[in-house]
This record gives sequence, C-alpha cells and structure tokens, in this order.
Amino acid sequence: MAYATAADYAAYTGVTAPDDIDRRIERASERIDELLFASIYPTDDAGMPTRPEDADAMKRATCAQVAWTIAVGDEFGVAAAFKSVSIGSVRLERGGSGGAPPARYSPDASSILQRAGLLPGYILDGSVW
Repeated sequence: MAYATAADYAAYTGVTAPDDIDRRIERASERIDELLFASIYPTDDAGMPTRPEDADAMKRATCAQVAWTIAVGDEFGVAAAFKSVSIGSVRLERGGSGGAPPARYSPDASSILQRAGLLPGYILDGSVW
C-alpha cells in the first residue's frame, strides 16, 4: 500500500521521477509504516488514512523518504551493517561515537510525521500529563 505516486514525488522534489519510482515508493511506504507503528489515526477498510491532512503528511513523508534514500544511496538500509564503504576512489566511514548505525529513516520524513501529530508518543489534543 503506497502513500504516494510518481507524480507526487516529482511535485515534492521538483525533479523527474526515476524509472524505478513505483518500487521505491513501495519501499519508502514500508519505512513510513514502520514509523507509524502504534500510531492512531482514522482509516478506511484498506487501511489508508481518511483525514486529508493525515494522507497529505504520509504522502510528503513517503516522498521525503524516497528522496533521502536516493541521496544517500542506501534504499535498503544495508549501510548500517558496515563501518566503512569504498567504491573506486571514494571511501565513506561512519562517523560519530558509540557505534550507532546510520539512520534508517529520512529526518525530513520523521519531521513531517511529527509535525502532523502522527508519530506515537505525542499527545494529539495538546493536553498536559
């Protein structure tokens, strides 16, 4: 179940969608589903969001996830398994301390979902605990 289309991706990024965009959108939608695990929002019988603002946030987050995976060149999240990678004369080494793996999710996708109040753990009505 994809949250975006090739046209959505092109509109969001301002660039022509790659030939394999439908597959990339499906993969990115799976990552968005992971982020939304335990989130509560109204859906239809197919599990798609019914509120237009939720659907729009999920669409934009999916497009951001696709763009991010294209930019970092790690659609499948396998870079987390390696401390360093070399391709020809290019060598990339994971920075930071503590051994944390690279992010699996686009920071922009997470931010879009957070601002929309869709990530679990956020109080949607603004009440104070």
